[in-house]
Amino acid sequence: MGSHERFRFKTLDELRRRVEELGLDLEFDEDLAPLRHRVKVGSYETPNALAVHPMEGCDGERDGRPGELTIRRYERFARGGAGLLWFEATAIEHAGRANPRQLTLTRQTLPHLREMLEHSLQLARQANGPGFRPLTVLQLTFSGRYSKPDGKPAPVIAHHDGVLDKAMGIPEDYPLISDDELDALQDRWVEAAALAQEAGFDAVDVKSCHRYLPSELLAAHTRPGKYGGAFENRTRLHYAIVERIHDEVPGLMVTMRLNAYDGHPYPWGWGVDERDPLVPDLTEPIRFVRGLRERGMQMVNITAGNPYFTPHINRPYDVPVLGGRVPDEHPLLGVARIIDVARQIKRAVPEMVVVASGYSWLRQFLGNAAAATIRRGDADLVGLGRGAFAYPDFARDLVNDGALAPKKCCITCSRCTQIMRDGGQTGCVVFDRQVYGPIYQAGRDKRT
Repeated sequence: MGSHERFRFKTLDELRRRVEELGLDLEFDEDLAPLRHRVKVGSYETPNALAVHPMEGCDGERDGRPGELTIRRYERFARGGAGLLWFEATAIEHAGRANPRQLTLTRQTLPHLREMLEHSLQLARQANGPGFRPLTVLQLTFSGRYSKPDGKPAPVIAHHDGVLDKAMGIPEDYPLISDDELDALQDRWVEAAALAQEAGFDAVDVKSCHRYLPSELLAAHTRPGKYGGAFENRTRLHYAIVERIHDEVPGLMVTMRLNAYDGHPYPWGWGVDERDPLVPDLTEPIRFVRGLRERGMQMVNITAGNPYFTPHINRPYDVPVLGGRVPDEHPLLGVARIIDVARQIKRAVPEMVVVASGYSWLRQFLGNAAAATIRRGDADLVGLGRGAFAYPDFARDLVNDGALAPKKCCITCSRCTQIMRDGGQTGCVVFDRQVYGPIYQAGRDKRT
């Protein structure tokens, strides 16, 4: 629907007209009061309805501790005033790291993660008032297909994917992770959850998005055995981990950043129409979220797509990474689609707190879209990922000033992603140039 174009809107009315021309269900409110709503999540309450999504910086130490730039990033996020801080992908073991600098939660790294969390909360109080306390979630991950713990690909795959295997050069006889190995990983998730609670986090996220291992299992239609084929098998690991954490780590909330649609062709796709992967079919994702709620889960963070293969689905952009594809669709279609995916989940399971994604492309008007989403009851909180890299104070400005500064908003140039592709530590090259400009250039020099 519509060809790709860059963001060129000067006024909200211009943006509304383009949305109407494209026939999209995307509303914008001028009253931003819904963003100040406190949101009840289990026994917790957020100070507002805005969140920082788990955006990995690839800047930890080799042993899994937070690095200097990791700590700096969370200092900026904490001061920024979001009511929910979702800390980035933290591996449950070395083999599941997506890069050699990914955070890893072990008994040895626990004190360092605790110190980073406590420091962040202290800065949040200093910047936003003595009673300000954001809800904190630690994302626990096993990267699976995208594991690269020592700098070279070491994929752990749940099933053979006819598209991704070819794109990644994975041969047909490459072994799948066994059922026994998946059983054992449950123990690691539970152990990591207990460490996260000891560190002081309010909740853990059993990361199930973007085609990392649990996400890939949801689409394991062709896998044999108890973790493949039928819906009950493909969701078995997720339900077991959630139940075990609730039973074995009492008092710790369990949540999930979930791909509800990946835009990937069937029989390798999840949340897709079997005839057309460009069309979401949320029958199974809704059933899955209902099952999570029945098992005591209070909140899900909804996303979509695969940043390595269909990045325009989970983060519509003006400019792709170098050599990347400019999709033959208007970015507003991508924005409306991911917002609608969260809307469908929320309307189908209204008792579940839903965090929505996909707003950064809207620049200074993202708060207007977020306020409309919350007013309509289509989600409970709205988060930013790369938008928070660029503008860590976005939440405070929206809540206190009722507006964003246009010249501080993410321009969706994909350079933060490019740094990761080049093996560097990532952040906003445009608005945090002194720190990340040299890192970006060093990565480009290495590649050329």
